[in-house]
Amino acid sequence: MADNLQEQLYQRLREALLAGQFQPGERLKIRDLAAAWGTSPMPVRAALQRLVAEGALEGEPQRSVRVPAMTGERFEQLLQVRLSLEGLAVESATPRLAAADLAILEGCVERMERALEARDVQAYLDDNSRFHLTLYQACANPVLLRLIESLWLQVGPFFNRLFTEADLSLRLNDFHDDTLTALRAGDAKAARAAMEQDLTYFGRYLLNLLGLEARPG
Repeated sequence: MADNLQEQLYQRLREALLAGQFQPGERLKIRDLAAAWGTSPMPVRAALQRLVAEGALEGEPQRSVRVPAMTGERFEQLLQVRLSLEGLAVESATPRLAAADLAILEGCVERMERALEARDVQAYLDDNSRFHLTLYQACANPVLLRLIESLWLQVGPFFNRLFTEADLSLRLNDFHDDTLTALRAGDAKAARAAMEQDLTYFGRYLLNLLGLEARPG
């Protein structure tokens, strides 16, 4: 039972990190999380320690844990690796997508568009992560998927910077549309190119928030 509870808490924390629900540099307090989830501190601590071991969180003195701060250099390094791995995942996933998968992706794109128009921060983040990770899961390569998810755990919290320090750009959904068009056509190369454009645009947009690049138009 304890192992099952720890796994449940671990998955909840992972999902929150992937969706950008924590801020870079934010300290996660074990007792606060345990109280919010109605459990004892022990399984929460164990779940957090797993994420520290994966590099998604950082351990601090006195057993506290925090979301790593993000720098422009670190983000650029993560982006370079993400372009290669996520591009490969899209190319591999394209011929394996079923009609049900495409329907999920279409729903994500439609909801992201509405979220951008409504300035609904968390709704956009939730469907952005759902779109990407649903697509990548179709690649049928669990090793590749684990590597991608480990990178998303590190960049997910930084996505909050987009919405706390800058206006939303309606262009943020353009490359999702392009990716979806290529996926419908079964064009794996075009789908990969569109996804790489999406990651690059999104990355440049976020780097602007660190004052390192001009915001793309």
